[in-house]
Amino acid sequence: MTATSSLIAADPAIDARFMALALALGRRGLGNTWPNPAVGAVIVRHESHRPVVVGRGWTQPGGRPHAEVEALGRAGAAARGATIYTTLEPCSHFGQTPPCADAIIAAGIARVVSALDDPNPDIAGEGYRRLRAQGIAVVTGIGAEEARRVHAGHMRRMRDGRPHVMLKLAVSADGKAGLAGRRPAAITGEPVRERVHRLRAMYDAVLIGVGTALADDPLLTCRLPGMANRSPVRVVLDSDLRLPPDGRLARGAQEVPLWIVAGPHAAPAREDALRRRGAEVLREGGDRRDLAATLKLLATRGITRLMVEGGPIVAAAFLAADLVDEAVLLRAPTTLGADGIDALDGLPLTALTRSPRLRSRGVATAGADSVETFERS
Repeated sequence: MTATSSLIAADPAIDARFMALALALGRRGLGNTWPNPAVGAVIVRHESHRPVVVGRGWTQPGGRPHAEVEALGRAGAAARGATIYTTLEPCSHFGQTPPCADAIIAAGIARVVSALDDPNPDIAGEGYRRLRAQGIAVVTGIGAEEARRVHAGHMRRMRDGRPHVMLKLAVSADGKAGLAGRRPAAITGEPVRERVHRLRAMYDAVLIGVGTALADDPLLTCRLPGMANRSPVRVVLDSDLRLPPDGRLARGAQEVPLWIVAGPHAAPAREDALRRRGAEVLREGGDRRDLAATLKLLATRGITRLMVEGGPIVAAAFLAADLVDEAVLLRAPTTLGADGIDALDGLPLTALTRSPRLRSRGVATAGADSVETFERS
């Protein structure tokens, strides 16, 4: 079969359809591919007057192999003369793997449809230039809006030197996040709790303050059946290293990474006790008043997507610092009473719901609770 006979004719509807499939494949890797982006790729050729998928791929755990190489491997010889749909510009530099652009050229791909340009300075259009120099047709911008959401972590880390931040808040009908005396309360129902576990699986790391760690003694893992290996890195802001070595977070540090962001003056003996449990103690910060420095630190360690789970002090600090890119507000129909703890310390809930920086994407129901999502406008 000749290259021209297998090539998909330019058709916006067909391109949109297969890019949507590539985006769905790429989402499988969210939270599991850092420091690399979670890319999806689909290879399609024209057979018997219709498009046929001959290869699919998504970025594998740890960021390699890349999606394009996975798809090319599955397509084999059928890739020659075909179209590849990829959610991000194919890489053009030698990193831990050879360039995907070179693999596409070697496979004989005739047309590349890409959703987004890669802002990585090692790529930044060079992937497209290399492909075009070999006579390969390149189309860009198909599915770009959704691709920007999928690749928000990569884009933010490349452009701003920090992870994409999603704030999760669970609040009662009267805007409370806990009981008096900072006692924890089960606010939302089981459907919402399952949703939170799914969210954790899609983020590289989850962050809380030491106050929440002491009050709740949480695990912060993904506890859905069969998904324990998708648990994110647990990050605790703990300037004085008050986190107890016998708490659940520290006890589980051998199985799920625990990073404790501490201040320079925290006691070395406390650090040693936590390190013996398997935790990593990062001495570059730990102060919620310098969250930008903490985010930069996490980005240098490869984190692209960060889920902030609380508590009220940390949540308010992220909002006040304008470091929230996305938010999920989980509302329960029950009340906790006037003496309960406000969801945002020192701020009204409207600091989120009516923020000029964030816009609502809509409200859904989960059991008796509601789920409202926001994104940076």
